[in-house]
Parts: sequence; structure tokens; C-alpha cells
Amino acid sequence: MSKGAWVKELPAEVIVCDSGGMLLEMNTEAILLFKEDGGRDLLGSDILECHPDPSRGKLIRMLEQQTTNAYFNTEKGEKRFFFQSAWFKDGQYAGFVEISFGVPQEIPHFVRE
Repeated sequence: MSKGAWVKELPAEVIVCDSGGMLLEMNTEAILLFKEDGGRDLLGSDILECHPDPSRGKLIRMLEQQTTNAYFNTEKGEKRFFFQSAWFKDGQYAGFVEISFGVPQEIPHFVRE
């Protein structure tokens, strides 16, 4: 298996951008999710261009401050989980990655001590 090949068919959308917000990578699920917006042709585009405020402002702060963001969103009856976090290359901040996937409306929460 080639390095990083596992993410290609992961049943979640994976999007990677550089520290300036340029879209570097999308896995198969992300390409399908954004098919109507251009799919694979979005690679090389500025992610800030397709986000209106207040999302755009939050993304700018995340890029500048290298912060992590996680949330649930429900749209068209589908509940999804989003995880956005800085990524690093050779110890240097390189941008952020977003992983999103559908989840059940009711999801168990376990507290382990």
C-alpha cells in the first residue's frame, strides 16, 4: 500500500489546505460531495472564496492561529460531524485538514474513568 492510500477510499470527506487556504488534496468522498461545485477542479482554489461570513472569518482565524474546531451540523435531515485541525510538515505549520462524516441522529456518549 502506498503512503496515504488508505485515506483515498475512507468513508469520510477529507480535505487538506495549505497555510494560506489553498486547497491541496481531496479524497474520493470529498470530490463526490463537492461534485456540483467542481469536484476535483476545486484543487488549487482558495477555500476562503467559497465560504461566506461568519464561516469565512472563522476559517481565517483558524489559519492564522492554527486552532482546532469540531462540531455537529444537520442539513437536509443528515447529521454530520466536522473536525478541523492544523497539520504540520517537518515540524512546521502547513495548513489545516478537515474530516467530515455522517453520524446517527442519536449517538452514544460513553464516559470512562
